[in-house]
Amino acid sequence: MRVTAVPELSEIRLYTAHPGSGLRRLIEWTENEVEVDDLAEPDEDAPEMQPPYWAYAWAGGAVLARYILDRPETVAGRRVLDLGAGSGIVGIAAAKAGAREVIAAEIDRNGVAALGLNAAANGVAITVTGEDVTAGPPPAVDLVMAGDLFYAYDVAERVTPFLDRCLAAGIGVLIGDPGRAWLPRSRLRMLAEYKVPDFGEGRGTAMKPSSVFSFEPEGV
Repeated sequence: MRVTAVPELSEIRLYTAHPGSGLRRLIEWTENEVEVDDLAEPDEDAPEMQPPYWAYAWAGGAVLARYILDRPETVAGRRVLDLGAGSGIVGIAAAKAGAREVIAAEIDRNGVAALGLNAAANGVAITVTGEDVTAGPPPAVDLVMAGDLFYAYDVAERVTPFLDRCLAAGIGVLIGDPGRAWLPRSRLRMLAEYKVPDFGEGRGTAMKPSSVFSFEPEGV
């Protein structure tokens, strides 16, 4: 892993995958179906293979981080939650913009380690939790930030009810997303749009439009 500046976000540096890191193989492994002998007993002690989402800047997280850095008043003096934090790009931006406290929630154990390293690389303090906070009540924060969490149906099914509970508790919700399949479009109000590289893409690649939204109560 190499510490490099994020495209379109020169203020933030992350430990990032590169061709020599071999992390791309994990993405390819998880994207393919693995044939398993129906008679074989599952190995319960085997580690679960997860794509290294934390090793790349996702478009939704990048635009949300850019928005926060351009408008620090969005988070200044507030307690914020970076939900599904991945690399921590959104939480790091919030800390740099003057948030009073930043909590980064990430259930992947490798992502939890990456969050600590990336926060240190940027000289900011972030509280990291490896718990699935979507299963419980809203945390004691003022703002929830969700960068690129609507890429899969099962994830969206967990995240959306949690965000509704946050709204009901008076907590604001910001979403950054390039238009993934399970984005709750009818619940969103666009705040800004930027062009950034998408997941795993770096400098020199085509810029794609991604947006920052306010998540609104149902029926509004």
